[in-house]
Amino acid sequence: MTQDWSAQSPMPPLALLAGGLATRLRPITETIPKSLVAVAGEPFIAHQLRALREQGVTRVVICVGHLGEQIVDFIGDGSRFGLSAGYSFDGETPCGTGGALRKALPLLGGVFMTMYGDSYLPTDFAPVMEHFQREARAGLMTVFRNEGRWDSSNVVFEDGQILVYDKVRQTSDMAFIDYGLGVFRAEAFGAFKERQAFDLAELYRALLSQGQLAGYEVRQRFYEIGSHAGLRETEELLRSKAQK
Repeated sequence: MTQDWSAQSPMPPLALLAGGLATRLRPITETIPKSLVAVAGEPFIAHQLRALREQGVTRVVICVGHLGEQIVDFIGDGSRFGLSAGYSFDGETPCGTGGALRKALPLLGGVFMTMYGDSYLPTDFAPVMEHFQREARAGLMTVFRNEGRWDSSNVVFEDGQILVYDKVRQTSDMAFIDYGLGVFRAEAFGAFKERQAFDLAELYRALLSQGQLAGYEVRQRFYEIGSHAGLRETEELLRSKAQK
């Protein structure tokens, strides 16, 4: 495979998965999408976009679904956050996280990063991309030694390699969790049809079975607003950052 990114290159585009129904945050999300939930005084996605710009990301493709027009109205072209924002809509039928990325491929190019619309990831993206380049595989999953602390661990990671990944059948030797930042080559989606609905976990498992999934351990914990408890923690983090 070609190695088409280097530390001297601009960061590749990032696909932000923001199309979920956010049922765990109801009633907050009955009238607004999760990305627009207020955190530390402003919509959560504003914090995400500023953090991404600080990482050197200049192009974001936001995969939207339920109430997605509100996200478009708030973000616009992204210029007030110092980057360019594009949009890919699920359409009438939800695509799933993997299907949403598959649909957005024409906007993303040959190599891109992805993260979830409810995640705040205080880690350095550049070493992740450097590892992706060295490994020269179709995909990369970042992992964090979670040991069941902030969510159910779902990865067996040893000697720098992902050995097992399963979000459904978790076992006692799963000390790591999918951190939420991924990197892909467009070719990784070749086995999936254009309008096929599938979860990103299916793609990760397929790449793992083919020996095409690299793993990179992140040392900083993740934050999320997908649950009320996570929302409170993220609120505390972002308020403390604003006071510094």
